[in-house]
Amino acid sequence: MSTLATAPAGAPAPAAVSTETRLLTARTVLGRTVWTLAVVLISLTTVMPLIWTLSTSLKPEGEILSSYLQFVPENPTLANYVTLFTDGPFGRYLANSAIIALGGVATNLFFGGLAGYALAKLTFRGRGAVFSLFLGSMMVPGIITMVPTFLVLRRFPLVGGNDLFGEGGAGFINSYGAVLIPFAAGPFAVFFMRQFFQALPDELGDAARIDGASEFRIFWNIYLPLAKAGLAVLGVLTFQAGWNSFLWPLIALNDPEMLTVQVGLAGYVNEYQTQYGPLLAGTILASLPVLVVFIFAQRYIIENFAHSGTK
Repeated sequence: MSTLATAPAGAPAPAAVSTETRLLTARTVLGRTVWTLAVVLISLTTVMPLIWTLSTSLKPEGEILSSYLQFVPENPTLANYVTLFTDGPFGRYLANSAIIALGGVATNLFFGGLAGYALAKLTFRGRGAVFSLFLGSMMVPGIITMVPTFLVLRRFPLVGGNDLFGEGGAGFINSYGAVLIPFAAGPFAVFFMRQFFQALPDELGDAARIDGASEFRIFWNIYLPLAKAGLAVLGVLTFQAGWNSFLWPLIALNDPEMLTVQVGLAGYVNEYQTQYGPLLAGTILASLPVLVVFIFAQRYIIENFAHSGTK
């Protein structure tokens, strides 16, 4: 009797299986290699400018122009950082930007969350029209509304020395309110939070209403804690926009004591010369707060994407 086992009918030959496996393995290795090279190249193009800026900010003034392509400073120094705080009120600029950015975060999270909750969970006549109005305002370029906004803030009654008719003073101009009030409840904040609240179950609010909870308490104690991921993402985006804002603070805050860090850095560039050392040192310092905020909020950002993917 023969002891050789016969292969089942239709089974591929061992040589064919081995060849197909080698082809799949080679294709996988090639794909991973190409993907890794692409990721490395993209990372280099993203990170290298930051590394160059940091390196150049540590160079003396003469070395910046003579060896601008050299990443490692020959004579590293902190003189450019010292110059920022000794030759001008750079600390004041940082404080102004922080107040504006954090104030914008607080107002957008509260008022944007409140409006988003109303549009998502409350039923009232004209809700669709109000939401459409917010969506439409997002399509209007901000440059178009700057002049009307400036005039309204400038002639606001009984503020900044103005009388009842908005005459005699500066209104909200040259105050933090000039930057915070027009963007206290931005259309994007309302739209973003409305979409987030809409994904939460209505039964939570219905149960709280049966127990006698007020509408604001339902918003504050039930729905708002469940929206931490969305609030974190909106907070990061609002902080970044407020911190990096340049044009509107330049228009509304023309007092030297009220300048923001972005407007203050522009002062190191003029038609006669550019102070590269302090400019790049200030750029590094101006970039750190946004990076720190993103690092601490990245867990909530990832959670928000995961929540969006499972709705």
